[in-house]
Order: sequence, then structure tokens, then C-alpha cells
Amino acid sequence: MYNNGVGSWLERRRPKSGPKPALISGEQIVSYAELAERTDRLANALRRRGVARGDRVAYLGENDPAFVETFFACGLLGAVFVPLNTRLAAPELQFQLDDAGVRLLVNAEFLDALAAAAVEGTGVQRRLVVGEAFDAAGLPDDGAAPAAPGATSAPEAASAVERYERALRAAPAEPIDETVTLDDGAMILYTSGTTGRPKGALLTHGNITWNCLNVLVDMDLSSTDISLMISPLFHVASLDMGLLPILLKGGTAVLEQKFEPSRALELIERHRVTTLNGVPTTFQMLAEHPSWATTDLSSLTKLTCGGSAIPASVLAAYEARGIGFSNNYGMTETAPGATTLPLGRAQEKIGSAGLPHFFTDIRVVDPIGEVLAAGEVGEIQISGPNVIKQYWNRSDATRDSYADGSWFKSGDMGYRDEEGFLYVSDRLKDMIISGGENIYPAEVEAVIVELPQVASVAVIGVPDEKWGEVPRAIITVREGAQLSDDDVRAHLDGRLARYKIPKSVVFVEEMPRTASGKIRKAELRRQYAF
Repeated sequence: MYNNGVGSWLERRRPKSGPKPALISGEQIVSYAELAERTDRLANALRRRGVARGDRVAYLGENDPAFVETFFACGLLGAVFVPLNTRLAAPELQFQLDDAGVRLLVNAEFLDALAAAAVEGTGVQRRLVVGEAFDAAGLPDDGAAPAAPGATSAPEAASAVERYERALRAAPAEPIDETVTLDDGAMILYTSGTTGRPKGALLTHGNITWNCLNVLVDMDLSSTDISLMISPLFHVASLDMGLLPILLKGGTAVLEQKFEPSRALELIERHRVTTLNGVPTTFQMLAEHPSWATTDLSSLTKLTCGGSAIPASVLAAYEARGIGFSNNYGMTETAPGATTLPLGRAQEKIGSAGLPHFFTDIRVVDPIGEVLAAGEVGEIQISGPNVIKQYWNRSDATRDSYADGSWFKSGDMGYRDEEGFLYVSDRLKDMIISGGENIYPAEVEAVIVELPQVASVAVIGVPDEKWGEVPRAIITVREGAQLSDDDVRAHLDGRLARYKIPKSVVFVEEMPRTASGKIRKAELRRQYAF
């Protein structure tokens, strides 16, 4: 095959695992042969709609076979896949669509109104809507020529909304073998930026492939494994640590659109799930559910947790059932694995993020780049074939993110013990992790300061029993103005994803500042992070 990227995986897997279930979604079972054929049809449907090598195709929806098909279809065409977070507000989605230069958007039917609002004013030319029923009136032939440059934009023309299944049925099933190398761009994932605007991490086919190889080696996955996908696939950890390694190996993935503890426990028992990937909050909610004690969990052998360290109480609840954890550390820019804690050593190395993945290296350095000895805290830096080489259209961010040409500067602080196990001690970039979602204060602050009553604002993370931490806004109000916490939240509603909206607001007379005028967030945390 000319295609050496991720798009070739299903074609290579088809003769090896054709009748075996690749995906289970509700009552729907999709075999590897069916998934390969549907992906071929979708790739041809996208090509007929003008998608070519290098074009960006976005997906807006929950965990669904269509998500997987769109990802692999982009890989077949040499196009770039852009998964969108369904929890974002329309302006946030619009920014990402516009910044990536998305040509076509695939969106779930229940998100149709949000998708239409998001694409308005962008360069998106067509939308394919994933849904069962449709009204054919007014829709074009599926063989219609691609929209000409300058044609009416998607939200303004009925012809821009074409049902997904109809498009697949009308498209040929012939395989496409486009030349794709491991160095070609495969996916753009947006990560919130410290400057208030998200930036797109460009993952290559090689980044994704090497990350999957790391998972296969370190997690010892097999073709008999069954993975329950309870986290959204638009998150890199769920997609690249959970789904893709399973499909590469020939296992089965059970897709869940929403995480609900009782249903997750029921699915584990019904499908004899062996692997589960999540964040501390999800694992805690499972252990605290009334059905926890009576659910057969004997099939579970490989649990991986990311986002933050596993609390000792959660670890104990699983170990009491004979289930061990592997704690992971990484980020979007590392596709996302950097380190993993070997199964069986979680209790011995409690609080550790583990050892570097097999094909990945880490180091801890001081401010001038000198590698530190064991036990000394410094910045964590990562190198390896899974680490991105650039941000999308952000040469400045790319330039500032690497040391010595190949070491990605994580912005996280930590240290290694005598055996090389990594411990993450602090976050240099002030990032807040709430229920596995990354929140950058600068992004939230940039929207709050739009309020004319606000003189200054700082957003910090505060402990939360359920979500680990949640954002809190510290605000000074302009003289003579009045502002309530309800006013702040009302202003943010619809502009930011709900998980980014501060759960509490504290009004202060004056902000603590450095000599240069910068707000001293460390002091705010000491006073108000409780």
C-alpha cells in the first residue's frame, strides 16, 4: 500500500479480523469488515464533496461509529481530522473551525443547531449530519459537484446539510490508497492556550502510531481485549490511549456517548470489559455507586487513569476488588502518553506518574536547562516520536515550546526518584484540571474582563470533592460599579463551555501584585483556594 498512515489500518486489519466485532455502540455491532467498508464509502463520499489531501474535516458529536469512520476516512484521503469538543459554546467552536480552515463538518443530528451557529462566517462549505431519519426534499443529489469557491455558506443553504447514511449509501466502496507518510499531518487537536486563545496541536500519523505502540508495549494489550470508552473521543487520551491501540491490535471497543456510572458498570459485566480508561472522578463515581459491590468486575485487568494522581481512597476501593491501576501522565502535544505507572506498582509508588513510555524519554531540568538529580524539582520535558513538531499556524508557539530542538517543554514541574519514576508536583502554567478537562485561567479571564464593571480578574483552581478542582474567579470591581456573581456567570453562559465557568466568585478591594504590576496568583491561592 502507498498509505503508511493510520488510514491504512482498517484495510490491513480487514483480512485478519474481518468478522470480529470492532465497535459496539448500544445494540449496534460493527465488524472490522463492515467498519472498513463504511470507511471506504465515507472517504469516497468526502472526495466527491471536494475533500482532498491536506484539507481539514471536523467532527462534532459524541462517541459514535461515525466518529471513528470520519477519523479513518480522513486518513485514507490524506486529509486532517479535527475533533471538536461538544461542550464548547458556538463562538469557541467557530474559532477552531476558522483557525483550522475546516472545509467540511460532520456533526451529530442533536447538535445540528449548534453546528449551524458555529459554522456561520467560517469557510466551512458543507455539513454531513449523522442521524437516522431525514427529509429528502430540497437536498441535492449525492453525486453533486463540490460547491464552487464563493458559493453560499453551509448555514445559508439547505444543500449544505446532507444526511450521513444517505451519503454513504450513494458512495462507492472501492478502497482508496492515497500516498500518506508518517510525517504527514493526521489530526489537529485544540489545547487551551495560556494567552487566552486555544492553539491547534498538529499530530502526525507517526505521532499517533508511535503513541499506540507505546500503549501496546506498556499496557500489554491483546486482540482479545475489550475496551469500554466512557470518556469522549474528542479528548486525545480517550482516542489515542483507549480506542486506537485497541483497533490497531484487533480488539473490540464499546462506545458510550455519555458516562453514567450504573450503565458503565452494567456494560462492564455484560461485555466482559477488560480495559477502562478514565480520570479519577469517573473511577470514584463508579466505586461509590450502589451497584459497585454486586457488579461482576472479574474481567477488568487493565485500568489507566490520567489527568491527576489517583487518590489513595479510590486506589484502595479497586484494590479491594482485586483491580490494579496504571496512572498515566501526558498532554495533547505528546499524543498524549509521556509516562505510565506499571500495573502492580501503584501502591508502592503512590502519587507517581510512572516511568517514560517505551519509545519516549523525559528529563527534569532547572531554569537554564541543566538536568537535575533525583529528588530535585524542575520543569518536565519530553522527547520522542510521539511528540508533535509544531502547532497549527503558530510558529511563535512552536518556537517557544522546545528546548535543544527536540525536548518539548511541558510547563509542568516535577521530580524523578532514584528509580526514575516521575512525580508531578506543580503546574507552571496555572492550568486547572477539573474532572479531566483542562482549563486555562487566561482564557476565562479574557472573557470576564469584557464586563465593563471589572477592573481586574484572576482565576484560580480550588479543591472540589467531586471534580478534583474547579475554577474560582477573584474580581475587583471598578469604582462606582456594581457586579454580582450571577452577573458574571450570566455573561459567561454561552461564551464558554460550562465546565470553564467559575463555580464561585470572590470580590476583593485590591489584587496583590508584583513590582511590575502582575497579579500574584500564588498569594491569591493561599488566601482563597479553600
